[in-house]
Amino acid sequence: MNSLFTPLALGQLTLPNRIVMAPMTRSRADDASGVPSTATATYYEQRADAGLLITEGTFPGPMGKGYVRTPGIHSAAQIAAWKSVTDAVHRKGGRIFMQLMHVGRISHPSMLPDGAAPVAPSAVTPAGTVYTATGPLELTQPRALSSGEVLDVIDEYRVATRNALAAGFDGVELHAASGYLPEQFLSSSTNQRTDQYGGSLENRARFILDVLAAMVSEAGGARVGIKIAPEMGFNDISDATPQETYVHLVRELAPLKLAYLHVALFKTSFDYHAALRPLFGGAYLQGGGLVKDSADAAIGAQRADAAVFGGLYLANPDLVRRFRLDAPLNTPDQASFYSPGTAGYLDYPILGEAA
Repeated sequence: MNSLFTPLALGQLTLPNRIVMAPMTRSRADDASGVPSTATATYYEQRADAGLLITEGTFPGPMGKGYVRTPGIHSAAQIAAWKSVTDAVHRKGGRIFMQLMHVGRISHPSMLPDGAAPVAPSAVTPAGTVYTATGPLELTQPRALSSGEVLDVIDEYRVATRNALAAGFDGVELHAASGYLPEQFLSSSTNQRTDQYGGSLENRARFILDVLAAMVSEAGGARVGIKIAPEMGFNDISDATPQETYVHLVRELAPLKLAYLHVALFKTSFDYHAALRPLFGGAYLQGGGLVKDSADAAIGAQRADAAVFGGLYLANPDLVRRFRLDAPLNTPDQASFYSPGTAGYLDYPILGEAA
């Protein structure tokens, strides 16, 4: 019987356990350059006994940035800084994937080159605010990408994958959830295009599949994963027929032979895990509000191959050890999730060490 503490073959890797650290924005990079701070290496190194670490969302190019102090992977300085992170994780015996995150319309001109308007599949303005260096600002109307520009963005993901491998990452994950650019193409509420990337479900799914194909062309399928979150609704996104949409998408993923499918779910009436896992055929990572017992039960019942933990991992660098010992868990300090500096980043207590 598989459990959280049994090994798992995932792409080219063998994970020593099935405990995965979720990609979590922490906003500790230099805001002007998108270069990760020196503390970033320590942060991931502290958590290197996870079966797999997935980094915070990292923008593949300058127009992909959507949050203050988030990192990129398009410059030489960014690649060099991330190399120090992967080196630190690998020295501790860990495995780490980079999550590539282009936010599309969930940005603001104040964070983009020359005050440019955010880009999206269609000029549909999202409701809500985005947090910038000066505080929250209302989201603005995005500019629809031309057909040629869509191809440029796909190539940006290709180059970002190449850069991530140059920085020493074991693989890359496409962030296709949370209302960001890939999900904006996929969803009927945000995609009003009439070219090959809009209209029918097949066309709306094309952007994600073409991006993944570009990433696979650089890394091979065994080093590429994807994250989806059906019906999450984050960042003012929705789809008219989500069950049909995600069943179609996951069915189309199978020929790419990806390393894993990462599915984050919270409250939905439809059992997406039961529907999607058999269609994918590869390693299936389940996330969304899991605790040790619910994760172990999902793996034991073969509803998932590994479990993804967010807030628990943020506050417990030694989560694997705490789970093994059934030790008490630190409580995440929400006030410091996105604050600059090392407080609430490097200073959560580790078992047997002073706080």
